[in-house]
Amino acid sequence: MLTLFFSAAEDGRSAAHALLRAVLAEDFGLESPVFARSPGGKPCLENAPLQFSLSHSGPFALCGVGDAPLGVDVERVRPRRPGLPRFALSDREFQWFTGRGGRWEDFYTLWTLKESFVKYTGQGLNVAPRSIAVPLLSPGESGIFRGLWFRSYGAPGWRAACCGQEEPQELKRISDPFQAI
Repeated sequence: MLTLFFSAAEDGRSAAHALLRAVLAEDFGLESPVFARSPGGKPCLENAPLQFSLSHSGPFALCGVGDAPLGVDVERVRPRRPGLPRFALSDREFQWFTGRGGRWEDFYTLWTLKESFVKYTGQGLNVAPRSIAVPLLSPGESGIFRGLWFRSYGAPGWRAACCGQEEPQELKRISDPFQAI
């Protein structure tokens, strides 16, 4: 079963790793997990059937753990250079983005869906971002696109997404990931 954990802490990177270690220890009994990398460079567990994905941006941390491959991404919403949406989004996605008012929140909704797919594949962002097709989902929506489950999440100041073979569930919010261990 795919489980997602979200936290906002002072240091999102440290929080993401703390979330993963806590989940592995508490939910799966892996007190001292050994990490490795897949041939594509994706972090994985050595000698354990579980899959995981981590993301962090500013104070935000997202951790996903499941039985099948998955990818997660979280992004702090902030303005970027004006040409970025046209560069990163396909024509279909750009039309959706501009039709909703061209807000950065909507750009990051699409961007996190793209990043979650790239993390699912484990290949990294080795193609033009606009060539990575994703479903047009608003935060709180999920659906199957090209045989994979996608779900978008969001609140003021952040957007997140998950992509995988299993249907993503609601985020489990952890107030202090360092105490969850």
